[in-house]
Amino acid sequence: MVTSVELAAKRIKTLEVQGARNVAITAIEAIEELATSSRARNKTQFVNELSKAREVLFSSRETEPLMRNAVRQILHEVEKSKETNPKELADIVHQVSTKFLQNLETSKERIAEIGHKRIQSSSRILTHCHSSTVTYLFERAKKEGKQFEVICTETRPLFQGRITAKELLDLGIKATMIVDSAVRFFMNKVDLVMVGADAITSEGNVINKIGTSLIALAANEARTPFYVVSELLKFDPSTVYGDYEKIEERNPNEIWSNAPLKIEIRNPAFDITRRNFIHGIICEEGIISPHSVLEVIRKRHPWLT
Repeated sequence: MVTSVELAAKRIKTLEVQGARNVAITAIEAIEELATSSRARNKTQFVNELSKAREVLFSSRETEPLMRNAVRQILHEVEKSKETNPKELADIVHQVSTKFLQNLETSKERIAEIGHKRIQSSSRILTHCHSSTVTYLFERAKKEGKQFEVICTETRPLFQGRITAKELLDLGIKATMIVDSAVRFFMNKVDLVMVGADAITSEGNVINKIGTSLIALAANEARTPFYVVSELLKFDPSTVYGDYEKIEERNPNEIWSNAPLKIEIRNPAFDITRRNFIHGIICEEGIISPHSVLEVIRKRHPWLT
């Protein structure tokens, strides 16, 4: 019998579920279902079930700190609870899950409230890949009556930029599509860059969709402000203790499905943008310097460090 956790992990691994927020929500819902249907007789068995679920979900994708932090917080609250009855512990899972999702929504609202102020009428913004948080920020700017244009990269090889472009058009926002390699050509024609994040490290570096670091380099050379739009819960706590955020490599068929047998194809899904190229991180605490990330995390989410 396939459990809710195994099914969720498969959907995450095969990219049926995309986007850090959607991945986190899928994992949380699976953990909740597992807790509700648990046949554990005591707290030890219940915690063991959640721990096994954590390993399954963590192995589904290497670069998903938001999902991992959601699962970490659930386990953290269950383990520190004085409750021993599995049914009561399942209620705790539900309460923590609900609060986590509420915090995500609150963060998204706060980020949009802060970030839209950097967009002016007649602004032209370049973005890369697809981020629901970035799109929501653009939606907020539109609701404030601002008329602006967004240039979207295709974001090869899976063309997530098309998702962004379609969403912007549905919102009545002018969108222009370019190929990834045209970024430098357009960099002097935009006012700022706004991208999402898949992970933030303790050093303030940002892991995002492959190609982001090249865009940051082009922005730096063109003196165009480069902003990262992200919830602080995308912070990866393992980087505090010396670990590097792992860069997931995906199926070569995404690049060339009928490639010659002897050719080697590499398909990293993400890259690292160094903090020195980031103008600011637009998060629920404001627009912060990437150099101060660890300090802000310890203030807002002490359980992560």
